[in-house]
Amino acid sequence: MTSAHHADQPKPAPKPRRRRWNWVVSDLLRKLLKHRMEWTARLRGQRFYCRALGGESEYNMTINCDLTVSCNCQDYDGSGHIGDLNRNTFEEVFFGEGAQRLRRELAKGKLPLQSCTRCGDLLRTPKSTVNPGPPMYAGPKPRLPYRGMLLENTVRCNIDCLGCDRGSAARTRTVAQMDLDKLSRMADLVQGLGLQQLFYLNLGEPFLSPNIGKELPLLRQKNPDCRIVISSNGILLNTDAKREAALYASHILFSVAGINDEMLKKYERLGSFEKAYANMKALVEYRNARGLSQPVLEWKYLLFNWNDRRRAILKAVEMAKAAGLDMISFWPTNNPIHGWSYRYRLGCLNDIGIPCWKGRELDLRNGKVPGERRAWSVGRGA
Repeated sequence: MTSAHHADQPKPAPKPRRRRWNWVVSDLLRKLLKHRMEWTARLRGQRFYCRALGGESEYNMTINCDLTVSCNCQDYDGSGHIGDLNRNTFEEVFFGEGAQRLRRELAKGKLPLQSCTRCGDLLRTPKSTVNPGPPMYAGPKPRLPYRGMLLENTVRCNIDCLGCDRGSAARTRTVAQMDLDKLSRMADLVQGLGLQQLFYLNLGEPFLSPNIGKELPLLRQKNPDCRIVISSNGILLNTDAKREAALYASHILFSVAGINDEMLKKYERLGSFEKAYANMKALVEYRNARGLSQPVLEWKYLLFNWNDRRRAILKAVEMAKAAGLDMISFWPTNNPIHGWSYRYRLGCLNDIGIPCWKGRELDLRNGKVPGERRAWSVGRGA
């Protein structure tokens, strides 16, 4: 057989990547928790209500980069898909059979997805609030979202985080990048819904998009009053063109899990603390040189038991101040399980900043320092 003949043969499909053990364990725990939550709700005469499916959430409802719509931000296997904006309008998707099936299950006291067990938008409601339908739902009557949603411009990422099953999610997408024409349609949708907030993030790195310099100005032009929030690992926000695009955001969270490479790379595989920190500082300088106060720039410090010692936390606060960042927040995580910050859960960090839905937070603009405490919360759970 000739080499030319070999070249004409179709290449075998790549083998699916094996899921990390922490996600296998996480799935098992969610399955057990799902049964427990369903039984306790029934014993108490309760049913379930989802704020995302009710249109009252400021997060979770997600438009993926291939224009499929998910009811939650952790839809790694596509089980939370409720429709496709390539085929239907958003209103048809939101009130369509896919979403209604989930509402029916919740109204019957069942959790339709394992991800429901860890969703901050899941609420319990008395059985008496169930509307038998059609359509059947529990709690307040569903309405179109207005507080906020997620928009994913790409599912590609330059790093590999232990607690992110992005690889599984990527296999459910028909494309890995949203093109500008579709993004323009989504910008019109945000305007039509009158969204108060748009979270320009999900399972990819927003600044990995080759079109980011056009995407953010387009979103802002069509939605001048919308609060646009971006989460980035910071490594690719490394040119003036990308920094100029970043200025169209309202708030940027830099997800940097530690104060050096040794800490960071235990979670953010392929990451670089030096690059992320340098790019945070450079964006502060770029913004300040233009006399701007936005976007608000925040260090999102993910907490694990290898980076949560007091010495490291206080060092991170000092580094955030030195970089000129506006805020730093400390986020406890649940995945991987072996990384749980038991110091946070035992209250050892309770004198760091103030409590909030993130975990602990310091607003460096207002001179907040470790030792100050103030109750503060927002509408959604962590």
